[in-house]
Amino acid sequence: MIALSYTNRIDEYLKCDDVIDYNNESVKQISDMLFQKAYSELEYIKIAYEFVRDNISHSADIGEEIITCIASEVLHAGHGICFAKSHLLASLLRCRSIPTGFCYQKLILDDTKAPILIYHGLNGVYIKELDRWIRLDARGNKEGVNAQFSIEVEKLAFPIRSEKGEVDGLVVYPRPDVKILEKLRKNKTRTELWNDLPTEIQAY
Repeated sequence: MIALSYTNRIDEYLKCDDVIDYNNESVKQISDMLFQKAYSELEYIKIAYEFVRDNISHSADIGEEIITCIASEVLHAGHGICFAKSHLLASLLRCRSIPTGFCYQKLILDDTKAPILIYHGLNGVYIKELDRWIRLDARGNKEGVNAQFSIEVEKLAFPIRSEKGEVDGLVVYPRPDVKILEKLRKNKTRTELWNDLPTEIQAY
């Protein structure tokens, strides 16, 4: 699938703000550590992606009730749900002037226990040497989920089942969605959030 930028203003995908806070000292330190392992920008993207995917747990996978949202907060806690993990990855990449944004898919939460359509968050990253965007899903792998870094064929966490009403999101937005941020900030625990997961996103 071909990811498409929401705006041609590439600087919009490099901003530091109160959620993508790559000016935070801890974020900068991790970025420096990961950057030292990379021999190219593309390699850094892969290393940063795999760090967030593998070293920052998905909150639901470890039964964590605390909700994280801000990139540095996710890093300090060591966990976050999909949206939160996408904020951290964006922060680590923007820290190195790599344009990064946010994509959203509409997926069924659980086929048997909760067959409702909710949003899932991942990243869009601009690959300069290819002059195109790719999508990366740092949700975290587990049984039945095997997302990988790939610049040729996408290897995301979840296949889209259009026959069940699921919808792929190819647009790369420069900012985390307003409605999703509201949900992360309003709910006090992950259990509470799981009963109030986003079913719509804010049109820009």
